[in-house]
Amino acid sequence: MPGELWLVRHGETEWSRSGAHTGRTDLPLTEEGRANARALGRLLAGRRFGFGLTSPLLRAHETCWLAGYGDVAQVEPNLQEWDYGDYEGRSTPEIRAESPGWSLWTSGVPNGETIQQVAARAESVLARVGAFQGDIALFAHGHILRILTARWLGLPPDAGRLFGLGTGSASTLGFERETRVIARWNWQPGPVR
Repeated sequence: MPGELWLVRHGETEWSRSGAHTGRTDLPLTEEGRANARALGRLLAGRRFGFGLTSPLLRAHETCWLAGYGDVAQVEPNLQEWDYGDYEGRSTPEIRAESPGWSLWTSGVPNGETIQQVAARAESVLARVGAFQGDIALFAHGHILRILTARWLGLPPDAGRLFGLGTGSASTLGFERETRVIARWNWQPGPVR
């Protein structure tokens, strides 16, 4: 059984700053995003993880390296962000102009992944880390980490909508006795320039 699962959301990108859905488009961090990642390194303060995983997408991988964990984290394809299909690169207000009332959590995306497919990937990651002892770090993206959290807690995938998660943040999942809990959520350290 793992100690705590540390969920680290990547720093800011141009699209995260604008509110555009960024799934599989491989964007780098902005200068602010790089500052976010360095600040996460300060927050984690050299914490030793028994195991670490990172999404293969540049923004998460770069955050992992700048935070000081790139040499120990393994690439895990299942930590990629939700494939937003036709809504890739578009903001919620833009989508709602064409589809009033649209919600990613309940309406889904055309020609992308279903929420059930994203949840299956999250569950695969949880199964993989369940075999390790000690604290584990996962460097990834907002929606996949929110769905992973819902599944950790035994909630349906769409409960991820209840867990706001900012860029450049760290959260931890753990146990209170045998019960799975959120130990800390959405820590956002100040940037280090």
